[in-house]
Amino acid sequence: MLSSRSETILKSIVGQYIARAMPVPSQSIINDYELAVSPATIRNEMAHLEQEGYITRPHPSSGSIPSDKGYRYYVETLSDIELPLAEQLLISHLFHQVEGELEEWLSLTAALTSQLAQNVAIVTIPKPTNCQFKHLELVALKDSLALVVLVLHGARLKQQLITFDQVISQSELTTMANKLNAAYSDLTRARILAEKIDLSPTEQQLTNCLLKIMQAEDEQEYEKSCLDGLHFTLNQPEFRHGHQVLTLMELIDCRNLLRTIAPEEMGSQGVRVIIGKENKAEVIQDCSVVIRQYGLPEEAVGIISVVGPTRMPYARTISAISYLSSVLSQLIAELYGRKPSAA
Repeated sequence: MLSSRSETILKSIVGQYIARAMPVPSQSIINDYELAVSPATIRNEMAHLEQEGYITRPHPSSGSIPSDKGYRYYVETLSDIELPLAEQLLISHLFHQVEGELEEWLSLTAALTSQLAQNVAIVTIPKPTNCQFKHLELVALKDSLALVVLVLHGARLKQQLITFDQVISQSELTTMANKLNAAYSDLTRARILAEKIDLSPTEQQLTNCLLKIMQAEDEQEYEKSCLDGLHFTLNQPEFRHGHQVLTLMELIDCRNLLRTIAPEEMGSQGVRVIIGKENKAEVIQDCSVVIRQYGLPEEAVGIISVVGPTRMPYARTISAISYLSSVLSQLIAELYGRKPSAA
């Protein structure tokens, strides 16, 4: 645990370095906080912080910059990190202006998060742990060919062609859809498999098709997402070097970014901040990740995340993600006809 004065000096170094991207000399700390101590005392405190691994100096004669440990201490001691009320009201107004569709919500969330955090933001589509059957429609196309339109909870629509073993009319398809709608409403794939229902060969063929669609949905990872603000991150001084830009672009182009940044165990509560070498993937250890789940735990969850250099405006980023995750959770709860969980 740092002393009060050491903590103040560390916070000054972190704050100034985040704002200016320049090593911080002792005189800047004196000017920043108007500490009633001598420059020699400040330098001694900075030497102690360096010895303990909270700060480092790029060159012996330069000022100091925070280390991963310094950023971690800074993040852990942040307080009162909420978006100003005026910004909350503006965000609420903007959401009321867009159409009440999931894709529109996610696109707006990604744009707002990236703007507030000044780094790239990724927002995934909420995905149930196990998808649930909601409604089925069958449309006759030609002879034995039909279109399967399966609606899952969370307003997700899946379409697939099916060729039955016999010619089947639209009226027969409608009757079959009505029977399966009554039998499978609100059920997961496992529950449908467990149901003991008397099915004709054609109905069983259709049920097998539905189960395959649901299995594919259950096995899907966080692949579908909205990404915004890449230009903010690429404009940071840390990404002036070609190899760092190529690394980030490769992650995004290969759709590996979400797999790389998302912790194995997200947890449903609170914002996670992963700083520098705390990231398990070596390719992203020069960056920090701020990430949080939103939605309905055990029903439909997605993630909001920001990726940028370790010199990230953490307070701003955490407050943006916290507020926007609560907004999205409320919208998802309304979509599912549920009450949102406490943030």
